[in-house]
Amino acid sequence: MNEKGLTTINLKQINKSKVYQYIYRKKQTFKLQIVQDLQMGLSTVSQNLTMLEESGLIERNGYFDSTGGRKAQAIQIVSDFKISIGIGILKNMYHITAVDLYGNAIYTNTVSFSYSDTPSYYEQVSNTILEFIHNNHYEEKILGISIATQGITSQDNTSVTYGKIMNNTGMNVNNFSQHLPYPCHLEHDSKSAACLELWNHPELDSALILLLNRNMGGAIITNHQIHQGISMHSGTIEHMCINADGPLCYCGNHGCLETYCSANALEHTSGLPIKDFFVQLREKKSSHLAAIWEDYLKHLSFAIRNLNLVIDAPIIISGYLAPYFTDEDIKKLISFINPSSPFPLSNDSILLGVHGQYTPAIGAALFYIEQFIQTI
Repeated sequence: MNEKGLTTINLKQINKSKVYQYIYRKKQTFKLQIVQDLQMGLSTVSQNLTMLEESGLIERNGYFDSTGGRKAQAIQIVSDFKISIGIGILKNMYHITAVDLYGNAIYTNTVSFSYSDTPSYYEQVSNTILEFIHNNHYEEKILGISIATQGITSQDNTSVTYGKIMNNTGMNVNNFSQHLPYPCHLEHDSKSAACLELWNHPELDSALILLLNRNMGGAIITNHQIHQGISMHSGTIEHMCINADGPLCYCGNHGCLETYCSANALEHTSGLPIKDFFVQLREKKSSHLAAIWEDYLKHLSFAIRNLNLVIDAPIIISGYLAPYFTDEDIKKLISFINPSSPFPLSNDSILLGVHGQYTPAIGAALFYIEQFIQTI
């Protein structure tokens, strides 16, 4: 093929990508708006819309209100044209999520199943994933399967290099991929949570993520990227020592933030499951639980105050406990932080995640969604 032919093909691919990306960003648009905003010819836009529609990537759905002439037909992407699967591996359970091209979780489920570093465990989890895909007829839609696990991963995201919580040091993505006919990716659950929060807050250049899950985690966003660090442990704020004489942490040290601000720590202190704790705290107004919750917020505020001196950025409270926080809780955090901080925070400095316990799994799934959108 001659150079001119290659150039023509490349130009067609570029125009097709531009039109698709434009529709994706606008969410819903019409032909003349595409022509005007992309400054393309009407025939070029029409040809690309036809190609995209025939490929199943876009659809025409309804009409815009008339401004005096003929109603413009609404054009949008087919959001479930492709789907990514996210898995959140925990010690006693795992979460399954399916995410569409806009990052919406169209399916979530929790399976009670204790982790063990055995072939049967990996095979059973993989079979559950395959069964879900088959039952929903998603076989041709799957972009990949991304697994978020409690444990720091290698730089190539193929294995766990530090996995004290689950005793999963050495877990390898091949443990799953050998049973799954799709691309697979392994990620630290805290970094996956940060991916989701960055997706939901694209305007943020920098942020500090507090992942308040069964075990606590954290992540740092700088320059719109998740900071990994030399050995991939940037953001592990759960191991900040806030009391050298405090409780023993799973890492072997005493008084880590994990021992005060994880969901497990809150359950241990209160003697109640998280759901029951907040029901009795909010609805039954237990003064005993109110004191426990205030102590929890004080420890969290101590960490936020110090971290904000290092990273001057918004704080995002994410994960399992995030949906239980109220506006009043945020005000309390601020009231505990500001008296001892040289740089006071405002209420809008602290943001709340909305996906609860499924945050790492959904965030993990975005790995393949972002790849697809960037390369379409």
